[in-house]
Amino acid sequence: MIDIILISLLLWLKKINKRGVLKLQNLQFEPSWEKAIAVKDRQQIRDIFNNSNITDVQNIRFVPIWEAMNYKGEILITVLIHNFKDTVLTFQKQKFTYHESEEVVAEHIFTIPQLVIKPKTSTPWTFIFPIESLYTKEIRGNGKLEYKQNL
Repeated sequence: MIDIILISLLLWLKKINKRGVLKLQNLQFEPSWEKAIAVKDRQQIRDIFNNSNITDVQNIRFVPIWEAMNYKGEILITVLIHNFKDTVLTFQKQKFTYHESEEVVAEHIFTIPQLVIKPKTSTPWTFIFPIESLYTKEIRGNGKLEYKQNL
């Protein structure tokens, strides 16, 4: 009986992060990311995850990783999506808005069938805003990605 209690305690202690907080959230990379992501980028995402995976009043949180503009003029916004809910998170016809300093930079409706985020899981993802969705042709960085949840 004591062995079972000790094993349970050890498993519970493994879930405690460096700050002494019980870690209930898991980090998961989508299969295409798992194959292609550089070691340095993977570590940066892990660091962001470790510093932002504590739930608050939000069920879903988008933590910025990086922003870029590609050769086509599209804006690429990479975020760590925290799904703190007890249900699966998917994006079907979801309106996303990218803001910088309270100014709308881009707005687009996304349907991403391959992005399925399990409950209590965090996943990095890059949202690509096409040129026709942009309100401005340049980005300054340090923006914020928001979406309106379907009811």
